[in-house]
Amino acid sequence: PLLRSFATTEAPACPAPTTTTFVIFSNPYWFLLGAPYIWQRTKRKFGKSVMAIKKGDTLPNATFLVMGDEGPATVDLAEKLKGRKVVLFGLPGAFTRTCSAAHVPSFIRTKDAFAEKGVDEIICVAVNDPFVMKAWAENTGAEDAGLTMLADGDASFTKAIGMEFTAPPVGFYDRSKRFSMLVEDGVVTILNEEEAAGECSISAGETLLEAM
Repeated sequence: PLLRSFATTEAPACPAPTTTTFVIFSNPYWFLLGAPYIWQRTKRKFGKSVMAIKKGDTLPNATFLVMGDEGPATVDLAEKLKGRKVVLFGLPGAFTRTCSAAHVPSFIRTKDAFAEKGVDEIICVAVNDPFVMKAWAENTGAEDAGLTMLADGDASFTKAIGMEFTAPPVGFYDRSKRFSMLVEDGVVTILNEEEAAGECSISAGETLLEAM
């Protein structure tokens, strides 16, 4: 098997990186052959790092994009949250396997039960464009179920809450980790973050519903 390792040396004048990235593949075609691989991903950051959102925090305001009758339109998050009880969940991307087969369906199944507990709206956020989010909402049945699908096109919201991750082998850059949260009047009262992007149990609709 092909094995490659990478090492870098920082010049004295450069700021010391807070983390280092190592990528080791046992086969260059692992994504086709299913060969085992090791991928440890961390970020190199300079200056102040963003702390991940936690229970008790107030969500930062953000502007999202959604497809309206006349094309893309902006949505102000603060207006969605003010004086309301909202479920918000984030995921790596539209049309990806776990997101389509597990995460979104879990909130479609539980929408009525959330409503009975006083939830005003269920919002899905992904780092995609509004055209893709619209098509995906139609494809999964999320639109018919009444879920709100918002596009965080530049990942500004995802980064602001410290939930971004990057996975070059699958073409993911600054995508959202998988999580779900209950937000009451802008404050996070329950937060469930998945340990791995390919899993959907901790962040599923049923799990959040049981925690309420």
